Amino acid sequence: MSTTTTPESLHTETTPPPERQTVSIVITTRNEDPRFLKEAIESAQRQTIAPEEILVVDDGSDAVDSADVLRHFRAVRVVRQQNRGLSSARNAGWRAASGFYVVFLDSDDRLLPGALASNLRLFAEHSDCGFVYGAYRFVDREGHVLRPGAFYEIGPDPYAALLAGNCIGMHATVMYRRDRLEATGGFDPAWRACEDYELYLRLGRHFAVACGPEVIAEYRQHDRNMSNDIPMMLRTALRVLHAQSSRLGENPTWCRACADGARGWKEHYATVQLSRAEEIFRKRAFYAFPIGDLLRVFLLAPLVMPRVILRYLAERLRDRVGRGRIDFGGLRRTTPYSRCFGYDRGTPVDRRYIEGFLERHAADVRGRVLEVGDNTYTRRFGGERVTQSDVLHVNPAAPGVTFVADLSAGDCLPTNAFDCIVLTQTLHLIFDLAEAVATLHRILKAGGVLLATVPGVSSVDRGEWGGTWFWSLTALAMRRLLETRFSGHNVAVESYGNVLTAVAFLHGLAEDELEPHEYAPSDPQYPVIVAARAVK
Repeated sequence: MSTTTTPESLHTETTPPPERQTVSIVITTRNEDPRFLKEAIESAQRQTIAPEEILVVDDGSDAVDSADVLRHFRAVRVVRQQNRGLSSARNAGWRAASGFYVVFLDSDDRLLPGALASNLRLFAEHSDCGFVYGAYRFVDREGHVLRPGAFYEIGPDPYAALLAGNCIGMHATVMYRRDRLEATGGFDPAWRACEDYELYLRLGRHFAVACGPEVIAEYRQHDRNMSNDIPMMLRTALRVLHAQSSRLGENPTWCRACADGARGWKEHYATVQLSRAEEIFRKRAFYAFPIGDLLRVFLLAPLVMPRVILRYLAERLRDRVGRGRIDFGGLRRTTPYSRCFGYDRGTPVDRRYIEGFLERHAADVRGRVLEVGDNTYTRRFGGERVTQSDVLHVNPAAPGVTFVADLSAGDCLPTNAFDCIVLTQTLHLIFDLAEAVATLHRILKAGGVLLATVPGVSSVDRGEWGGTWFWSLTALAMRRLLETRFSGHNVAVESYGNVLTAVAFLHGLAEDELEPHEYAPSDPQYPVIVAARAVK
């Protein structure tokens, strides 16, 4: 696809006027499982910030089941066309859309309730971006969480980062400015796969890109995923990069990133193919061995494959033979470096997640705000939006306290009084959690927001709170607890942390003793912090 657009002409109207702060969600489908399509539409309808519209583009479905599903959603606009491919369907969707921003959702995937809110906050902070994106997680056919997807910061040079690899990973996490899509021509119908990656590159070359680590979408894994065709995906990714070669000029950073990207795609897909082959051998399902696909990957990457195979085999050998030979270094000790969560070394590791969560939801800290302990976070994240700041504490001598109560018996707290409650690291100190949640729901105004965090993987306080430290909670427990009072579609729960940050936190290391990128992966098996946003 060729365009005559220049970078200078693309940078018109960098800050959209307030009346155009609207979002269209475009769902593309063709012969999709009716249950998947229904869940995709429902996930779009459950957003904490309602979209301007939801459009479903039917790209020539043969099945009548999709039509039956769509008849149940009266408010959803349906655009039908003959089968022309995913790029054409997405182009039809954004061209029919009226929102200033556009989100594309495949009909087998789902958005989490805070998806639009999260990306709109990014645009509020970076209005000149071509697009913004968040993190995602994998789910199985039934919608059960499998694992987190990798999240990568894009950095100050988005074009170089995208040349080096698709750091976005899942298209539904992306929110575009519609005028940017229009200026660049949208998706190129010539690409039958990797069409989103090709568009990212075109936009990333001319515009800033912002991102946030909040998990906002679910990528469903099943046997019809296009990404299962490894040879086709590898060939197409390499062709997309090759198409950029004329645009690199003499920029050494871009040239190096493009070379790294080609090598990275080969290694990635070769490793995936080897892993699948190993699984088939392990299950002795030789009849399903994809020998043709594996040979094609070898032919596409003859120089990289030997190194990939050797590394793959070495990792498996280390996993199976080298157990117990790990060099723990300074961590081979039975006492932590700090017994006070790392405060004596700096800022504790868990505060990065807590404060990052509050920063992403800072717009909720407004009006009359109640915070437990003190009002530090109210002042920091609410600022001038706060009209009245209240502090709840169990100790009447605490500075600045306006209410003295235990949340599980908070009769002295006013009903329907607060626009926001900031409740960090408190619920685990209350034995009767259900009563505490009932109180929180009662004292919030209609439309009021609870921002709460609780510990997951954590040491127990040895000081004043050790005697009332009752719980550590998983994301599932936090959701079930809040849904006893708050409507399920008004509750968004995420966990933050991974095995490295969990170990660091248990040892009492300080936040700056880890590298920033080491905080980004979120592994639900190692939740350092569980955070929730609940709306009454």
